[in-house]
Amino acid sequence: MDWYSIVKLLHILSATLWVGGGFTLMVVATLADRAGNIPGTLQAMRATGELGNKFFAPMSMLTLAFGLVMCWFWAGFSQLWILIGLAGYAMTFCIGMFVFKPTADRMAAMVARDGVTPAALAYGQRILRAARFDYAVMLVIMSDMVLKPTLHDFAVLAGMVLVLAGGVALALGRPRRLAPSAA
Repeated sequence: MDWYSIVKLLHILSATLWVGGGFTLMVVATLADRAGNIPGTLQAMRATGELGNKFFAPMSMLTLAFGLVMCWFWAGFSQLWILIGLAGYAMTFCIGMFVFKPTADRMAAMVARDGVTPAALAYGQRILRAARFDYAVMLVIMSDMVLKPTLHDFAVLAGMVLVLAGGVALALGRPRRLAPSAA
């Protein structure tokens, strides 16, 4: 076994924990939202805020660090797929730090102060909409890392653009109104 294989394994493990953990939270929140389960939705949103600095940020930083080590020692920084991956990482990291974390914190403070209000639920919806775009970016990053497109891979690059456009459409789409189910 060589050092590259070890660093690559650590890169994939940290990325799996980061992306998989966040995706699981998004699915739990979406299922609770669709069921009208306000407490479940709020719990998923609270967990997003609580895990942001303790789990998601460290896992994303480790993913970046191991990726940079592989680039520095083995792959270089000039290939298109590496640049796409770095741009995608920067985008999703910023969404986490500047959208998910502060929005979840504001929502949690509002619920603690005023209880479950329509304004607090609106913060939860904002997180879910941002998560839709964030995971479109994640899908592009994962595809990019596997397919390693060049400027000549028009179909792959066009597919990535379509995935991002779909994420934008989902994020900007009409939000569902959180309300308890009548059942």
